[in-house]
Amino acid sequence: MSAGNGTPWGSAAGEESWAASGVAVEGSELPTFSAAAKVRVGVTIVLFVSSAGGNLAVLWSVTRPQPSQLRPSPVRTLFAHLAAADLLVTFVVMPLDATWNITVQWLAEDIACRTLMFLKLMAMYSAAFLPVVIGLDRQAAVLNPLGSRSGVRKLLGAAWGLSFLLALPQLFLFHTVHRAGPVPFTQCVTKGSFKARWQETTYNLFTFRCLFLLPLTAMAICYSHIVLSVSSPQTRKGSHAPAGEFALCRSFDNCPRVRLWALRLALLILLTFILCWTPYYLLGLWYWFSPTMLTEVPPSLSHILFLFGLLNAPLDPLLYGAFTLGCQRGHQELSIDSSNEGSGRMLQQEIHALRQQEVQKTVTSRSAGETKDISITSI
Repeated sequence: MSAGNGTPWGSAAGEESWAASGVAVEGSELPTFSAAAKVRVGVTIVLFVSSAGGNLAVLWSVTRPQPSQLRPSPVRTLFAHLAAADLLVTFVVMPLDATWNITVQWLAEDIACRTLMFLKLMAMYSAAFLPVVIGLDRQAAVLNPLGSRSGVRKLLGAAWGLSFLLALPQLFLFHTVHRAGPVPFTQCVTKGSFKARWQETTYNLFTFRCLFLLPLTAMAICYSHIVLSVSSPQTRKGSHAPAGEFALCRSFDNCPRVRLWALRLALLILLTFILCWTPYYLLGLWYWFSPTMLTEVPPSLSHILFLFGLLNAPLDPLLYGAFTLGCQRGHQELSIDSSNEGSGRMLQQEIHALRQQEVQKTVTSRSAGETKDISITSI
């Protein structure tokens, strides 16, 4: 099985080996269900189960009503959309990749070819754009914690809308190609949709920029602003505010401890995005400019790198679980701090009352003594 199945490198499984490389379709060697592809299918099934279970649990957790809140916090809403994007990857990209590796050729109709390629790229776009929205929201929460968060819905709408629009060309570029000959063979490819090789390379590079470079740059800028703001002397001075000031937050999401945990989670999402997709896209760039690399790189390497990219979807629920536990611990610490502060205030009030009583007793005793002296003098 060639490296292109279910990937953004080119068209699809086997196209590089029997169509896209310019080899005549009639006389080329057909792809096979190799041992490396079997391992890929097995690992994909494991990732599918873990990602589906984890992201469904996150989606249920963040969408259920909270008694302490009149409406969901922006953080919970963002993670609900991220879980939805990961579920789209889970239920579209993973089954498509596993099934295509097993069947080797495309067994569905042309409309299924176009639709699934559109949904596959839309899922990958949404999974790349949603972390950017989270980064923008974290930047707003840290730099302006008491500001309005009404722009979150617009950003979410823009992320899903761009994912839909940028994936639309897939409906027109992909189609089924039939091989005549002793062994009939059908594949879902982009062969014939581009008049020249450079046009296909340009389209692939545009997809690479939107799927990887653009989200990576946007997240890096957001977190750079956050780190610079947090590390400034004024911010460090304000970070030592008394625990009682946390009660002034308008919502639990605006409390400093929650913002800190949300920032850590967003940074981990950025880190996993980089680690999971950087090697894969670098290998894809190599292929786009040098298609002969397929003969230089073992097929098992391309399978491993693609699975490494799919690992991003099941990792997000684990990160959200760590965030939830951290917020719960921060909430408990906040309650303890508030209780301790309340007890301290009560103790100070009692001491102040006792002192006032002692002062009043002293004044009363002095007044009584002075009255007695006056009476004796008069006699």
